[in-house]
Amino acid sequence: MLFFSSLIKSIPEYKPAADRLFAALESSGTEYRLLDSTRDIWLRDFMPVRTKNGEYISFCYEPSYLTGYKDIRTDYRKDIAPLFDFPVIYSDINLDGGNVVFSPSGENVIISDRIFSENTEYKKEKLITELERLLEAKVIIIPSLKSDMTGHADGMVRFVDEKTVIGNSLPSINGLEQRIKNALKEYGITVIDFPYYYSPKDSAEGCYLNFLETDSRIFLPVFGKETDAYALRKAQELFYKKIVPVNINEIAVKGGVLNCISWETKETEYR
Repeated sequence: MLFFSSLIKSIPEYKPAADRLFAALESSGTEYRLLDSTRDIWLRDFMPVRTKNGEYISFCYEPSYLTGYKDIRTDYRKDIAPLFDFPVIYSDINLDGGNVVFSPSGENVIISDRIFSENTEYKKEKLITELERLLEAKVIIIPSLKSDMTGHADGMVRFVDEKTVIGNSLPSINGLEQRIKNALKEYGITVIDFPYYYSPKDSAEGCYLNFLETDSRIFLPVFGKETDAYALRKAQELFYKKIVPVNINEIAVKGGVLNCISWETKETEYR
């Protein structure tokens, strides 16, 4: 079962994108529900992370980029947890769900090095050890773009299979793309370039790999650009799932795309 914040339907500036997204979900027979009590629309970041063995981990959601904006930070334990029946393990590690990218098996997880600047009270080795214990996976650290507000891994890489990820294809910024490839190569993971184009600061327009993936489909963000067609072709070449394009511009300009606004769990676990 997919979940989205009810805010994407009730806030007028988001509604056109939300209507297109929900029409695509409904036409494909994909079930979804809306969550009330959220303070922003970025569910992926403040909802629990599910491990390969079905454990739910709720990390601290106090990102540095929201310093001074406490009123728009959703507190999962207080605001959302009463709506669900499943048990949750709470951690004091400061980590957004958008910075957690699992491999298909759940054996590996990619996290950007933003995790270190958000948790300076931890020594790096101890932090990684604790994350591996909680996430039940091998933690692979990749460099982040320092100028990116969030530094989330799900805006830089997504898994195709256990040994392959896609990464943004763009002119190198301080060698970032090559450094990501080098970091993943150490674990035997190959990076395939995926379409991308630059957008205004803090906008996520152009980030095609921040798609929403279900068991049978990939809902691919498109932005009304010439590169949309190439992104669709590339996705169809790489993934053995139906590719469904969704124009999500009105939400993308606010800094996130389809993976950012979605979250999934089992239907039986929702009150």
